[in-house]
Amino acid sequence: MSAPIKEPEAAPVRPSKVAAPPRPGDRRGEGVVLNVFSHGFLALWALLIVLPLLWLVLSSFKTDAQIGGSAFGWPQHWDLDVFSRAWEKGIGDYFLNTVIVLAFSVPLTMLLGSMAAYVLARYEFWGNRLLYYFFVAGAMFPVFLALVPLFFMVKRLDMLNTYQGLILVYVAYSMPFTVFFMHAFFRTLPTAVFEASILDGASHTRTFFQVMLPMAKPGLISVGIFNTLGQWNQFILPTVLMQPQSGDDPERYVLTQGLIQLQQQQGYASDLPALFAGVTIAMVPMLVVYLSFQRQVQAGLTSATLK
Repeated sequence: MSAPIKEPEAAPVRPSKVAAPPRPGDRRGEGVVLNVFSHGFLALWALLIVLPLLWLVLSSFKTDAQIGGSAFGWPQHWDLDVFSRAWEKGIGDYFLNTVIVLAFSVPLTMLLGSMAAYVLARYEFWGNRLLYYFFVAGAMFPVFLALVPLFFMVKRLDMLNTYQGLILVYVAYSMPFTVFFMHAFFRTLPTAVFEASILDGASHTRTFFQVMLPMAKPGLISVGIFNTLGQWNQFILPTVLMQPQSGDDPERYVLTQGLIQLQQQQGYASDLPALFAGVTIAMVPMLVVYLSFQRQVQAGLTSATLK
């Protein structure tokens, strides 16, 4: 008999070299460096925003001589009469005109934009995406390209230098962003709630106003703040559309126009503290609005990505 064949012995398996996990101290060091960099950047950004605003407010309490002598000096007298002087020079009328326009333009923008976004987000019909992209394209259309045809269109409607003309234009130019923002928000809302409302016999209108719209409150507040800021600071549209058309036509300037008018009316007899006070009056309401609703704005911006 032949000798049994011996199977070759398997070579010993050598343990492969595995990279050692990073030590907790190394990760902690990277986190510290990242936190220092991010906090330093945020602190620098805050200074770039706060310091000009602080300089503007402090300049309101100075005199022309103090502003010309030392622009960065501290006010010597804290006199609030400069704000009443700026108000009497026309800032009060400009402020009132701006409030009147925004009191109608912002609610109309929110109502019409939310209704359009809700239909595009919840109902499937032919041309849905085409209509949605039509709204989105409006946000990429520069306002400067439409000033001339817009002027003649508003003039043909006999709405130049009128509140209603400026309100309609504000609504039209704020609709694309509102529809884009609210469309994404409505798509994140649960479909089960919508279906349950329909099964309970609620109409589509009642479902929208009593069920879906309250659920979209964070998004409404966020886009409402953005629309308010954008329309409050708008300059080119009121400059073109809110000019007196005759000698009997009253001036209905908004704040952005009024500040330019205040500067031009001064001529050589400059009153820089009154001008700075007027800018402060125009700035403070928007700061108060944003600081009051900043948590709702953050919730509205993040809720669409977290749901």
